[in-house]
Order: sequence, then structure tokens, then C-alpha cells
Amino acid sequence: MVYLLLIIGFGLLIKGADYFIDGSSNIAALFRVPPLIVGLTIVAFGTGAPEATVSIIAALEGNADVTIGNIIGSNLLNMSLVVGITAAIFPLAVERPTIKKEIPFAFLATIVLLVAMSDRALEFTNENFITRSDGIILLLFFAIFLYYVIEAARNSREEPVGDDATDQTGGWGKNILITVGGLAAIVLGGYLVVESSTDIALRFGMSETLVGLTIVAIGSSLPELITSITAAMKQQSEIALGNIVGSSIFNLLFVLGIASIISPLPVNDKLFFDIFVLLVLTIVLFIFSLTHYKVKKYEGMALTVFYVIYLIYIIIRN
Repeated sequence: MVYLLLIIGFGLLIKGADYFIDGSSNIAALFRVPPLIVGLTIVAFGTGAPEATVSIIAALEGNADVTIGNIIGSNLLNMSLVVGITAAIFPLAVERPTIKKEIPFAFLATIVLLVAMSDRALEFTNENFITRSDGIILLLFFAIFLYYVIEAARNSREEPVGDDATDQTGGWGKNILITVGGLAAIVLGGYLVVESSTDIALRFGMSETLVGLTIVAIGSSLPELITSITAAMKQQSEIALGNIVGSSIFNLLFVLGIASIISPLPVNDKLFFDIFVLLVLTIVLFIFSLTHYKVKKYEGMALTVFYVIYLIYIIIRN
């Protein structure tokens, strides 16, 4: 039965992502908002819903290893495998705001999390915790990011679309229904994949930290992967990369902020290596983005190979 649920989850993810991209890109046209902004907000927060669901539930159950491992693992996967596979299929065009503001903000969010985790080094305590106070700080940084996105949307609205554009994209009601329906399928599919894959992994004796960094991270990042690939194939690369960067920021600041407010999260020492890898990956993505404002196919393949090597290492480390 668990394997059947896994297959159903994958089906919902794939079909839901297709509808979600169509609906959200049409809403962007009706709102006269650039696709990049939609990728950073509606798509990023929508595809980040499985991570939020899994991490918050894990925090409520007092399972910090799954909570933090899921977020760091998901972001590592986003910056390497999701960008890599998407760029390998269709080179990702990168807009200037993404290079100048969004990717650096993702790097800043990772630094903020690293500082929040480092109680033993900075405060000379016996254990490392992400406390409720840390959670409030993370949410404040998320509020700053939201303010930036809202201002960017206000300042980049295009000329009003005519009746022909409305005819091509469809009406508000239809596109909202398509977007919400696609998102619901993504969230449900992500939940089924995470729950079933975690059940299968635990049966094989994997630790909770490893499950969080691998199975749960991969399962809950499938919406980003499927959505980004779908967006790239539809030549909506602004949505694809905006989705990846926005989802990473959403995970680090909002999801961990909420989770740590619900319950302070003890930090496994092994996770410091993983967060340093995440910092390096963010820098690498920034460098790749600077080359002709594209993440090229060979760069995408390099990122994919990097994730495979990292995955093998953490499995051995366990």
C-alpha cells in the first residue's frame, strides 16, 4: 500500500505542477507583474508548502533532526539538483535582480541561520539550539524579504493588458481555480511522497537526521523540482529560478522561524557541515548566474554531479 501511495503522490506532483505554472503565469499577465516576482512569491511559497507542513509537524512532535535536516537538505537539493536538472534540460536565463538581490539574500538567510545555530561557539553554552528568540529574528528577516518583493512588484508593473491578452490567458476565476487546484495537488502529492518514502526509509534502519537530509528533503523538494522543470520546458525560466531562490529563502526564514517558535530546536553537530556546503553552493550559483546571465547546460550537469557526490557522502557518514 505504501508503494501505491508513493506512485499516486508522484502523479499528483507532476500534473499539479503543470496546472500551477499555467495558472500562476496567467495571473502574472493579468496582474501585469513580471514572472520573476510570481516565481519569488506565489510559486515559491506554494511549492514550499510541503517543507512547511513536514517541518512544522516534526517540530510539534519534538523531532528537531527531521525539522532542521529537512530544511537544510531541501535547500541543498534546490541549489544543486533542482537548478542542475532544470538547467541541463533548458538553460536558465537569470535576470539582473536575481543576481544582485535574491541570490545574495538567500546567502544572507543561510548566514543568519548559521549564527542562530552556533550557541556553543558564540554564547559558550553546552548545546546548540535554534531558540524562540532566534525564530523571531528569522521571521523579521522574512518580513524584510516580503517588503522587498512587494516593492519590486509595485515598481515593475507593466502597461495594462488589453482584451486580447485577457482572451489569451483566460479570466480571473478560471486561472485562480487552476492555480489553487494545481497547488492543492502539489501539496497533497508532496505529503504522500514524504510520508510513504519516510516510512520505507525507516524500515531500512536509516537515522532520523539522514532521513531528514535525504528522503524527506528529496520528497518535499519534488514540487520545486517538478515545477521548475515544467516552467523551464514552457520557457518560463524566470519562474523556474525565482521559484528555487524564493523557496530557499522561504524555507530558511519562515519555516524554521515558525518551527522554532513552536518548539526550540536542538541542533545536531553534523548539520554544520551541511550548512557550510549550502553556503558554498549559493556562491557557486551566484558565479554561474554571472556568466552571460544564464545557468548553462554544462553548469547544470556539474551541479547535479555535485549533489550525487554529496548524497553518497552523507549516506556513508550516517
